[in-house]
Amino acid sequence: MICPHCEKSLLRKERPGNVCGKCGRGYALDPKTNPLRLNDLRVRRIAAGLTQDSELPCTPGQLWYALARKSLRDTQVEMGCAVVLTVFGGVAVFIALGAEVVAFGVVGGLLLLTALGFVAARVLGFGRGRPRLGRTAFRTGPLQEWQRVYGSLPPGVIDDSRYPAPGAHPAHGGADPAPSPGAPADGLVLVCPDRSVAVFLDAAGLPARYGLTLVADPAALLAAPGAGPVLVLHDADARGLLLVQRVRTAQPARRVVDVGLPLGAVHGHARAVPVRGESPGPSVMAPLRNSGEFSRDQLKWLAKGWGFPLVGVPPAKLLAVVSRAVERAGAAADPQRRRAASVGFLTWPGESG
Repeated sequence: MICPHCEKSLLRKERPGNVCGKCGRGYALDPKTNPLRLNDLRVRRIAAGLTQDSELPCTPGQLWYALARKSLRDTQVEMGCAVVLTVFGGVAVFIALGAEVVAFGVVGGLLLLTALGFVAARVLGFGRGRPRLGRTAFRTGPLQEWQRVYGSLPPGVIDDSRYPAPGAHPAHGGADPAPSPGAPADGLVLVCPDRSVAVFLDAAGLPARYGLTLVADPAALLAAPGAGPVLVLHDADARGLLLVQRVRTAQPARRVVDVGLPLGAVHGHARAVPVRGESPGPSVMAPLRNSGEFSRDQLKWLAKGWGFPLVGVPPAKLLAVVSRAVERAGAAADPQRRRAASVGFLTWPGESG
C-alpha cells in the first residue's frame, strides 16, 4: 500500500501496527485488515468527491455506501476454496482409478462436487448486494479508528449521531440561509426516516431555507402543527415505499407528496447498485401488491429484500432533487404563487400560451 503521509510504497512487513516503516507516522486503515480493503488515501479521495472538496456536507452513512459500493457488486464466494478442492479431488480420483481404491474415488467425487457448488454459487451471485461491512460496523470499526488516529472525521464529513431537532441551525457552513419568500406560512414537513440523510439536508440548510420541519416518523407529525404539505423521502425498498401509505393514513387531511426515492429510477438500472437486506414480511408486501403501483418483477425483487438506499444518492444530486420537490410543494401550497403561475409569471417566455 501507499503511505498516506510520505506516499512511499510499503510492503506488509514495512507497516507493522499501522505505522509506516519509512516515515514513522501512523495511519488509520490497512487494506489487508478491513473487509472493505480501505486505505486512508481512498477514504480521503471518496470523501472529497462526495463533498465537492468540502463545499457540501457529507455524513458517515453516505460515505459508507460510496466506499462499500464496489463490494456490493461482488459475490461473497471466494474461489480459492474451489481451486483447492478441485486439485485435491482430482488427485483423489486419479489415485482411485490407478490403484482401484473405492474410498479415494468417493472422497475425490465429493470434493469435486463441493468445488462445483462453489462455482455455481458464484455464478448465481450468492451474497451479492450484502455489504461486507454494514453501516453500524463501519462506524464502530474503520470510522472510529480514523477518529482515533486523526482526531476527527474525514474532511467534509459531519457527525450524524442525532436526528436534527426542529428549528436547529445547520451544522455545516456559516449563517443560516434566508428563508424562501415563497414558503407557505404554515410551513412544510419532510418525513425522512434515514438519520444520515436528514442530518445532511439539515446541514445543507434546507430546513432554514424553506421553513421546513424534518421528522423521522409519521407519528412525529402530531408534533408538527399546520396544514401544509407533507413530503415523504424514503429508500427504494419495500418498507420505504410503504412509508408513503403510512403517512397518508396518519394524515388524511393533509396533502402528502411522495418525493422518492422512486423504485423505477433504480430497479433494473445497471449503474444503480442495490443493497440486499432481510426479506420483508407479508404485512409489508401485501399493501404494496394491493396498491397496483408496481410490476410483478418489481414486487419479486422487493420481496427478496432488495432495495436502494437514500445514502446511495450522491449528496449534490440528492440536495438538488429534494430542493426542487420542496419548491414545487411550496408553490402549490401558496395561493399567491399559484395565481402567479397561472398567468405565466413563473414560466419561460412563450410557455404561458
